Amino acid sequence: MDTSGVHTWLVLWKAYDACHNHAERSIEALGMCYSDFAVMECLFHRGPQTINAIGTKVSLTSGSITTAVDRLERRAFVERQSSADDRRAKVVSLTMEGRKVIQNAFDKHQIDMEKMAAPLSVSERQTLLKLLKKLGKSAASSD
Repeated sequence: MDTSGVHTWLVLWKAYDACHNHAERSIEALGMCYSDFAVMECLFHRGPQTINAIGTKVSLTSGSITTAVDRLERRAFVERQSSADDRRAKVVSLTMEGRKVIQNAFDKHQIDMEKMAAPLSVSERQTLLKLLKKLGKSAASSD
């Protein structure tokens, strides 16, 4: 078995692509695009956030985040309010309708992600998570 760094990267890349595609199909089946789901999921689990904070957490550019927030605001799923700490910043939060939509969507998405991870036992998932975190921290610190 090839255990080189290059082969490790290729296997990780292919696994990521397959899992990412599975996640995107799950989100699309909910009638949402990835960026809208990502913004709403962030707000659902972390509460109101500035646009910049959302972008950092979901790894989307400021333009993509702004476009998604505009789209979600037109659908009355989110609202913007001025930040109490910085008058230049806007804080985005879910509306009641948005909360209902993302709760339902996230519940269905969570089931799909469980199906994706089903081939791994709890112990294997724990090992995988530990190893991926170790690899990620090492890669981040070597930059």
